[in-house]
Amino acid sequence: MKTVIGVRFRQAGRIYYFDPGKEDFVRGQKVIVSTLKGTEMGTVILPNTEMEEEKLKNPVKKIIRVATQSDEETEKNNREKEIEAFDICKTKISRHGLKMKLIAAEYTFDRNKLLFYFTADGRVDFRELVKDLAGVFRTRIELRQIGVRDETKICGGMGICGRVLCCHSYLSEFAPVSIKMAKEQSLSLNPGKISGVCGRLMCCLKNEEEAYEELNSHLPDVGENVKTPEGLSGEVISVGVLKQRVKVVVDVGNDDKEIREYDVSEIRFKKRGRKKSASDEDDREVKKLEEMDKKEGNSRLDD
Repeated sequence: MKTVIGVRFRQAGRIYYFDPGKEDFVRGQKVIVSTLKGTEMGTVILPNTEMEEEKLKNPVKKIIRVATQSDEETEKNNREKEIEAFDICKTKISRHGLKMKLIAAEYTFDRNKLLFYFTADGRVDFRELVKDLAGVFRTRIELRQIGVRDETKICGGMGICGRVLCCHSYLSEFAPVSIKMAKEQSLSLNPGKISGVCGRLMCCLKNEEEAYEELNSHLPDVGENVKTPEGLSGEVISVGVLKQRVKVVVDVGNDDKEIREYDVSEIRFKKRGRKKSASDEDDREVKKLEEMDKKEGNSRLDD
């Protein structure tokens, strides 16, 4: 076991672990640490805690020092300089005629490196742009191409639920999302209704996946034949997942049929894994979204 603290460098960013030495830290405390980007100031999210060394992917570096008032002023000044750097870079991109969309500028704490994040449809030759920017800022310049999910995470916004986007407020990493989750929750397979602001499948589809899988495992499929409490055979026409209710069309004789509703515990059917199918057209449209999600893969934002 090793004593570590968890540090975050941006809102809803990944948590990185550092060696606190002999000091005790509290949540919300500012610290200066060494990262792959350079010297950075971060916020303690996880105070001193014991963790198995096998769970720590990378060697744990020691905290350089607790941030002072002067450090916080430096950080504030860096954020102001980033706004200026963003405007300058945007102008340079236009002059070089590059097809790229600038998303954000970020200084490391010691200002030894200036990072620019951008999106583009394909590869961009920005070598001349880097030389131009280096001449202006007199520091190391790095341009990083990110995906639309990372763009949304940086810029933020409001979701269709009326709340701040999950990726911008608390979601530190993007969870794998698939169309199966939408099917399991009986949502419309219209890409416009299950896509987030970024145009990809909504991350919140993952939130209730396990609950719906469990509830659906106790229900018959629509179109399945079941036995009712009265001993009649019927065909399922709809299911209420949350209430665990089933509507069945039953033959009551003389070629008459009725729609009756039962609790799932009252009917008999062959229980098996659910297999919901969408139309070919729905599947084709939604498959595009899944393929785009796979291409973007892991976030490069905090690497």
